[in-house]
Amino acid sequence: MSTPLQILYEDNHDWLCQWLRRRLGCSHEAADLAHDTFLRVLRRADATASLREPRAFLTTIARGLLNDHWRRRSLEQAWLQALASLPQEVAASPETLLSMRQALQELDGLLAGLAPKAREVFVLSQLEGLGYAQIAARTGLSERTVKRYMAQGFALCLTLLD
Repeated sequence: MSTPLQILYEDNHDWLCQWLRRRLGCSHEAADLAHDTFLRVLRRADATASLREPRAFLTTIARGLLNDHWRRRSLEQAWLQALASLPQEVAASPETLLSMRQALQELDGLLAGLAPKAREVFVLSQLEGLGYAQIAARTGLSERTVKRYMAQGFALCLTLLD
């Protein structure tokens, strides 16, 4: 006898992979994110028995993972561009590059704890070096809101350092 989770997987896995492939343009990345989606579902297996709209449920989870994927990719692209712009004599060793990549992954995990707008504000400040007025102009937020989001970002950093 099949469990509700097995039925959910069997009925929707191929559909979810196709849905993700249309957004990513890569079947391998789509399969990875579909796998991650079902891992999240597995953590909430009690909710699968009473689902009325299983594809809406899966899409909601997959969208969050897709947003995380794009954010990580953007961060990695910025990192690679910064590395490419360095003069040859200051090029980092493979060990240093690995260490930097791991630090970026930790930073990404840290930023996942912020609301999307707060994360955007924090990244614009810390990675792009924009001032509060510039961030406010770019995002359409007030400077006061930018300051509040920055405070949230710094508070999160401090709590993780403790």
